Amino acid sequence: MCKISGLVQGISVAASVFTLVAIAVDRFQCVVYPFKPKLTIKTAFVIIMIIWVLAITIMSPSAVMLHVQEEKYYRVRLNSQNKTSPVYWCREDWPNQEMRKIYTTVLFANIYLAPLSLIVIMYGRIGISLFRAAVPHTGRKNQEQWHVVSRKKQKIIKMLLIVALLFILSWLPLWTLMMLSDYADLSPNELQIINIYIYPFAHWLAFGNSSVNPIIYGFFNENFRRGFQEAFQLQLCQKRAKPMEAYALKAKSHVLINTSNQLVQESTFQNPHGETLLYRKSAEKPQQELVMEELKETTNSSEI
Repeated sequence: MCKISGLVQGISVAASVFTLVAIAVDRFQCVVYPFKPKLTIKTAFVIIMIIWVLAITIMSPSAVMLHVQEEKYYRVRLNSQNKTSPVYWCREDWPNQEMRKIYTTVLFANIYLAPLSLIVIMYGRIGISLFRAAVPHTGRKNQEQWHVVSRKKQKIIKMLLIVALLFILSWLPLWTLMMLSDYADLSPNELQIINIYIYPFAHWLAFGNSSVNPIIYGFFNENFRRGFQEAFQLQLCQKRAKPMEAYALKAKSHVLINTSNQLVQESTFQNPHGETLLYRKSAEKPQQELVMEELKETTNSSEI
């Protein structure tokens, strides 16, 4: 269980970080290069597979070196009796300290430093692209449109800044402790204090980053909230009420996903901008469609 638990935990962490990088790259392409081919379902599946393969590969050495070891300096006292029980830890047991340092440095570079650099660069370019986009100020209608687009830009830039800052602050304590443990000349007592009191807090802080991100996306992104509500209603309210239908449409890919699993007929045509649009042929009122994320909507509105 020691090896399996450590391997699953490490793979989950690495895959989570790599997924954040993939999301940043996809947003960068959609906003900065909106006319390039969009991400298809097949390509997304391949990217997900690559993410998990890379995560397994980079965390495998850690799992191999994990062993259950007995604590030499501490024992646990059982109730009020004088009997004591040994304490066991699941730790990495490397042949020498240099190999451990090299592996820690590789993890630091590939799971924190490189992803952080890519996320900051991608989100920085997105923010610059949105900030530079201009909207005509002449006319009352254009001014109202400019105010709407400006508010959306500010909201998106705030979201990108918060995501990047949270990634930095959430992972920095854990990696600082790991680098100190391997490179600093700490006494056994100092190492025990770090491992027992400080390391668990830093560990959960880093893991909490993946839990907070969906909340941030939901707070700043209307499409994300709407899609989450559709999925939530579909799971819990299917018998009581007919759920709204949510669609995801990618330009040039002609991919339509019906989350309610109902048969519908669609008709396609091209608007003046050359974008392919889909509409349902039904006597009911048109359902809302999640055509693009707010990032793309803001970019397109800015080019009018």
